[in-house]
Amino acid sequence: MTTHFPIVILGGGLGGLTAARILHLGGIEAAVFDLEPDRHARVQGGMLDIHTYNGQLAIRAAGLWEPFTDLIHPGGESMRILDHTATVLVEQEDDGELNRPEVERGQLRDLLIDSLPEGTIRWGRKARSVREVPGHPGRHAIEFTDGKIITTDLLIGADGAWSKVRPLLTDLTPSYTGISFIEADLHDADAHHPREAAAMGGGMMMSFRGNTGILGHRETDGSLHTYVGFQVPESWIDTVNWNDAAAATAAVLDRLEGWDESLRGLIAHADTTLTPRRVNALPVGISWDRVPGVTLLGDAAHVMSPFAGEGANIAMYDASELARAIIDHPGDTEAAGDSAESLEMMFSADSPRPLVEMFTRFAGEDEPGEDEPGVGEAGA
Repeated sequence: MTTHFPIVILGGGLGGLTAARILHLGGIEAAVFDLEPDRHARVQGGMLDIHTYNGQLAIRAAGLWEPFTDLIHPGGESMRILDHTATVLVEQEDDGELNRPEVERGQLRDLLIDSLPEGTIRWGRKARSVREVPGHPGRHAIEFTDGKIITTDLLIGADGAWSKVRPLLTDLTPSYTGISFIEADLHDADAHHPREAAAMGGGMMMSFRGNTGILGHRETDGSLHTYVGFQVPESWIDTVNWNDAAAATAAVLDRLEGWDESLRGLIAHADTTLTPRRVNALPVGISWDRVPGVTLLGDAAHVMSPFAGEGANIAMYDASELARAIIDHPGDTEAAGDSAESLEMMFSADSPRPLVEMFTRFAGEDEPGEDEPGVGEAGA
């Protein structure tokens, strides 16, 4: 037995939820299927900067601007660049103009979930396979790991980097960018980790020494969310026993030899286990021929490294455009190009010099362009 839904959104991340919300406002109901057992199954990542020209447009289209503003982290748009000695090279204060307000990913996701009718999201449904339905052009069937099968006339793949829907459209898959991240958190930082809190500042912090970097945010609850990134072979993560906290910490600190203790402390004194993440990306400029009844949005369509700060923003903007039009149109490769260029710049042999030069150049411009490269969602 199968159940049919006119529109299915596979994936309950920010993109899929935004699409469902805007469709709902337009009187069109979509069924969302997500692999997580419930909305509280895992931490949803760190801070996101939501941009005026894409993410904020999507939030307004979803009719959620006012409650969204309640989530904004005051002062979160401030930014500083340090060298490995913790010397501040560039510092920008939050001007309060909300060009890139910072919010917690989990809180934004909760806002979208709460905006949907009860029962829209079917939790604990991990897709095993997706295929065309013979004899029904444009109709697709999704089989889940629990053996249940559904069909749909419009399948929206919002199921992330390793999308089960993407193979219906292209054989391309994400590949390793050469950078791996190690993620950690320090809780109640001002009270318990004052040295690290002082280095982080009030918003976003980036510190580089050649092809190794530390990126982080102060979150709304006073914790510090940190990523250490470095150029390593794709197999490097597999050489470390991440279940052995002491061994994992030592392996990461070994790569921060010579760094200031306030920066090393973001790993050495972490209140959470260290989480390794390979940074993968689809080729810049990916495209595919139209296939009736199926499309992609967000990371399923264009997963990129986080170094343009655009992933979540574009996922929501994809969703708003798709929900309002439900048409196929060429993708914009600019953000993916910015992301790839920013990765190379940040982890270059002479980093942080080119990063400092970029922000110094922007600071001298009266009206920075909206498409300037940035960093704001590492762990998106």
